[in-house]
Amino acid sequence: MANPHTAGLYRTFVGGLGTLIVLVGLVLVPLPGPGWLIVIIGLFIISSEFHWAQRLLHFVRVNVERWTHWIMAQRLWVRWTIGAATAAFVAVIVWLTLKLTGLPGWVPDLRLFDVIGLR
Repeated sequence: MANPHTAGLYRTFVGGLGTLIVLVGLVLVPLPGPGWLIVIIGLFIISSEFHWAQRLLHFVRVNVERWTHWIMAQRLWVRWTIGAATAAFVAVIVWLTLKLTGLPGWVPDLRLFDVIGLR
């Protein structure tokens, strides 16, 4: 930008918006959903103005690709075990969240919720 004052304001706005999105994503990481994706979107926004964020985004991309290739090179039982452990972790996080916040009112009254300790 031609005006240094405007360029500074723009960088501040982009940095603030990206940081806010990263923080929201980090809060959502332990919950089921796109927490990490939101973090990466926030980093992408910040990286449009800050070189350190470009390097961090590149590091994340390289390591996600490395992890994906490693998983795909494993035997089927290893992939299934990692998938089952991930599903169990997500189930525990959902259970803890519902235990702490309570079931929403629109959830039907099922005996299952008594059995797993949510009512």
